Formats: sequence, structure tokens, C-alpha cells
Amino acid sequence: MNSLVTRGSLFDDFFKDFAPGFYVRPLHGDNLPSPAQIKVDVQESDGAFTVHAEVPGVSRDDLHVSIDGSVVSLRAEVRQHDQQSEGTKVLRSERYFGSVARSFQLPAEVDAAQAKAKYDNGVLTLTLPKKQAGNAQRLVIE
Repeated sequence: MNSLVTRGSLFDDFFKDFAPGFYVRPLHGDNLPSPAQIKVDVQESDGAFTVHAEVPGVSRDDLHVSIDGSVVSLRAEVRQHDQQSEGTKVLRSERYFGSVARSFQLPAEVDAAQAKAKYDNGVLTLTLPKKQAGNAQRLVIE
């Protein structure tokens, strides 16, 4: 997966050094997250796995979780843009859309029918009961 937009460029650096008072930083300031930037903690108990994934700034409807056997796939669609209000002058507007995805394999297969997902304050929490066999299924996030 590659980033759709890069924020730094030689053109921007030139104007930042040439006329630092006129350089306007991006309103969002950061690149799209790379898959490695989706921080994941995985814990195992006797009957289930618990996964905590950091996906800040993404709405619950833009998160997608799928389970296929022991493989868990996370996908987040990033939709950030700036809105102009009447009576304002836009000096620089940066909009970007994109998605990041991350998959990982657990040591045992997951019972997708009993799996649960919850998203609160930028942290996605998955409760994944263990099972011997399973099929891919998309979870509804609470």
C-alpha cells in the first residue's frame, strides 16, 4: 500500500527557506498513515484473542475488519478535507483521500461468527474467540 500524498517537497522547502514568513503549513500536517503506523497490540487468553488497534481520526463507518481463519485484516479509509466558510480567504487547501490496510495472522483460527468489534476514542478493540475452522466475514463495528 502506498501513500497517496506526500506533504514535503523541494518546492515547499525552497519557499520556506526563501520567505519563511509567507510559508503556510498544511492544515492537517501529516501524511497518510502507512500500514506500519497502525499500531496493534494483541493479547491471547485461553479462549480468545484481544486486539487493540490505533486508528485515530477515522470514523467508525470508514473502518473495515474481516476475518478469514486465523488472518485478521484491518482497513481504514481516510477522508480529511478543509471546508471554506463565507468571508474567508483560503491561502492553502490540502485534501486527501485514501486508505490503509494491515493484515496479520494469529496462532489459531478465529470464530468469526462470535467475534466482536468496538471503536472508541480512536482505538478499535476486537474480541476474537478461538475456533478450529472459519470463513471470512465482515464485522459490524459498534
